[in-house]
Amino acid sequence: MGAKTILLVGTKKGLFLLESDAARRDWELKGPFCENWPINHAIVDPATGVIYAAGGAEWFGPAIWRSDDLGASWSHSSRGLAYAAGQEPIKAAWSLAAGHGRLYAGVDPAGLFVSEDGGASFAHVAGLQETPSRPEWNAGGAGLILHSLVLHPDDRDQVWVGISAAGVFHTADGGATWSPRNRGTRADFLPEGQNYPEHGQCVHCVVMAPGRPNRLYQQNHCGMYRSDDGGVSWTSVERGLPSSFGFPAAAHPRDPERFYLAPLNGDIAGRFMPDAQAAIWSTGDGGVTWTAHRDGLPQRNAYFNVLRQALATDRHDPAGVYFGTGSGELYASRDEGAGWTRIAEHLPTISSVETYVVED
Repeated sequence: MGAKTILLVGTKKGLFLLESDAARRDWELKGPFCENWPINHAIVDPATGVIYAAGGAEWFGPAIWRSDDLGASWSHSSRGLAYAAGQEPIKAAWSLAAGHGRLYAGVDPAGLFVSEDGGASFAHVAGLQETPSRPEWNAGGAGLILHSLVLHPDDRDQVWVGISAAGVFHTADGGATWSPRNRGTRADFLPEGQNYPEHGQCVHCVVMAPGRPNRLYQQNHCGMYRSDDGGVSWTSVERGLPSSFGFPAAAHPRDPERFYLAPLNGDIAGRFMPDAQAAIWSTGDGGVTWTAHRDGLPQRNAYFNVLRQALATDRHDPAGVYFGTGSGELYASRDEGAGWTRIAEHLPTISSVETYVVED
């Protein structure tokens, strides 16, 4: 039996699926799905094979889409995706994570919801909103978005979230109470002497290393960081990178020391690939040293960005690495980043890329 490799590509105009075999040389593009709604993130629940897609906008409202047949048919629900009367309405669903029989959804403005029935209905995890620092959370330039959701693989009560521009928060009791996990991450936009606050950092992406739940990696507005204690403290690992700014991070499927970044020029320089030369950077030693992967990527006039959920790896050996751009190109590497091929172009702005490998 051969393996089928599926890429889930969320865009500003619907969800696209790309399919290939284990060789990952030729790809078939399908879509757009989800009635062309803006799709901010899409995943497959590995326990069930169900696709979930989080989307919406102020015009549409929030919704979670579901497909039980790898995209052949779809349904969606927004039941329960609402704050109490009088609170600011939810604009969109932004992130998803599935595990321990639950489906979690992060929304804008920042909040967390959970479904126990496969996305048919959701309940508000109110403890996050009741965090004492909540009135001080800053929407920043892109809105107050819960964009990173990390579930502990063995403990269903532990969850980490990343919120722009509030920081990283952790719960050990299923969401009843939350604590900030930002020590060691800086906020350069705050006055000198105040730029290592307990909360208020602009985290861009948080991912967990495989097989080591306490090893977390974070791409921040102001640096790249690693934590070896579940986010209690963070160490800067940006030395050797061309920029301290970027949006996405992606972990290797098996090696906890290896992960991938897409550094961008910072705020003033325009938020595109440094020197307009495309590269994905990787480390094989937890961020001590870095390598740029450029083979097959454009090295002139690469004035595109890569959004916070648009970089992913698959579980093949060697692992595949994928990223999508704000200008609608999708790039793939079959050899852990050594060489790259453009496998789709002219798509709408790509918001997210995730992978799923299934045995036929």
